Amino acid sequence: QVQLVESGGGLVQAGGSLRLVCVISGGTFKSDFMGWFRQAPGKEREFVAAISWSNAATMYADSVKGRFTTSRDSAKNTVYLQMNNLIPEDTAVYFCGATSGSRGLRNNAGYDYWGQGTQVTVSS
Repeated sequence: QVQLVESGGGLVQAGGSLRLVCVISGGTFKSDFMGWFRQAPGKEREFVAAISWSNAATMYADSVKGRFTTSRDSAKNTVYLQMNNLIPEDTAVYFCGATSGSRGLRNNAGYDYWGQGTQVTVSS
């Protein structure tokens, strides 16, 4: 069974940085892309970033472009989300997901597997 496990969340002051880690294990599912989403209380889950396993091509939401960077280590089945210059509006539970990409990378309904999420809280 495929499992995604996120870590690295926490409490940070505005302007600070955090690095989220998502480790994929188990099963025979082979995803082509990994995505990062976030969900704040009372809000819909929103796209943050995505990365291709094959060529490391990336995509970002406008709200995080220039501040967040996603990367992957294929040998370790691990993806990362480096978050710099954090602002209070970044506060949310962050999830990683795995997808073939057939239904688009920004659409959370297109993801086949999800991690349990990790809380990121940015204080002002």
